[in-house]
Amino acid sequence: MKVFYVSLGCDKNLVDSEKMLWMLNEEHYELTDDEYEADIIIINTCAFISDAKEESINTIIEMGKLKETGKCKKLIVTGCLAQRYKEEIKAELPEVDLIFGMSDYKPEVAKAKRIVTTGGHYAHLKIAEGCDKYCTYCIIPKLRGHYRSFTMEDLVSEAQALADGGVKELILVAQETTLYGVDLYGRKMLHELLRRLCRIPQLRWIRLMYCYPEEIYDELIEVIKEEPKICHYLDIPIQHASDNVLKRMNRKTTCKELKERIAAIRKEIPDIALRTTLIAGFPGETERDHEELMEFIDEMEFTRLGVFTYSPEEGTAAADMENQIPEEVKEERRDRLMELQQDVSSDLSQAQIGRIVTVMIEGKVADENAYVGRTYMDAPNVDGYIFINTDEELMSGDFCRVKVTGALEYDLIGELVQ
Repeated sequence: MKVFYVSLGCDKNLVDSEKMLWMLNEEHYELTDDEYEADIIIINTCAFISDAKEESINTIIEMGKLKETGKCKKLIVTGCLAQRYKEEIKAELPEVDLIFGMSDYKPEVAKAKRIVTTGGHYAHLKIAEGCDKYCTYCIIPKLRGHYRSFTMEDLVSEAQALADGGVKELILVAQETTLYGVDLYGRKMLHELLRRLCRIPQLRWIRLMYCYPEEIYDELIEVIKEEPKICHYLDIPIQHASDNVLKRMNRKTTCKELKERIAAIRKEIPDIALRTTLIAGFPGETERDHEELMEFIDEMEFTRLGVFTYSPEEGTAAADMENQIPEEVKEERRDRLMELQQDVSSDLSQAQIGRIVTVMIEGKVADENAYVGRTYMDAPNVDGYIFINTDEELMSGDFCRVKVTGALEYDLIGELVQ
């Protein structure tokens, strides 16, 4: 029987999807990229924020129509939406035949076995599941449970298998990567995991995502500084910089501490690319709080930055807070933050002109003698690109040296260095 698989949401979800695909393949199901030919359609859903839930529901409805217009006989829903709204799906979406939440699926069964869907030259390594932070806006602890690190042996084995399959860039993900090992080994062990991953010969780049700023520790900074395979890149989701809002969010840091942590990282690793995400319009956020955040972003000059408007999620403490912000105010504050970051990003991009950088090729630009790639400053799908004009033939996953000759607001332009 043919299976068409849809993976929605975050890169952690994608890792689950890739392991499910391997399991299906082992059970002799044929995987297809044509939904009209599929006997079974599986949707791995997301329910993190309102937009993600809406996308999941719309995808279920759209795929459900293939029971009439295609060959689909079974529609299966799994993932976060299935975990959180199992009874509602049963009642409201009769086209769904089977529902599996995360508690019904054990990814550890697959161990290192996966079908990589990212093109083969990079892959995500999920190093832990769940979260114990209990930020007031976030439903993840209720969906995914307590923080649980995967063993170092299993992770190194999985990483080696990915490298044997052609992966050159490994991107470490979890709800919170910096706490890796605390539950298994009694202390933070991300630095040790990184050292072991660096010994895998085929890997060229190792990238860290989702590092909570208050949990970044000296040994971690030291290993990033010392190991040439580890990208000088850190994703540190701060969400806000006003102490008033950070406290209401139940974040474990202050504006002063954030500045001190960022300064310490930059002192040790001057060329570090720092990425962060923010929430605009959190309940109780005043205009002054917003201005404090604007001032912080202007001063910190993050290399990469994304902004989400606050989404009230049922079952979270923030959803019941007073002083909910009108949607139009949230959007206006988000837009102001992004306009500011656009100026920051443009200045940082201009400063790259004339520099020679290492680039991983992502693919060819259609109908042009040009390729698109990424520098160490750019994680796939969330950051910028560099466009390279050349008559040479390059392949996805190739590494090359490129001189930056031009800059856009978020992207660069360059030429090959022989």
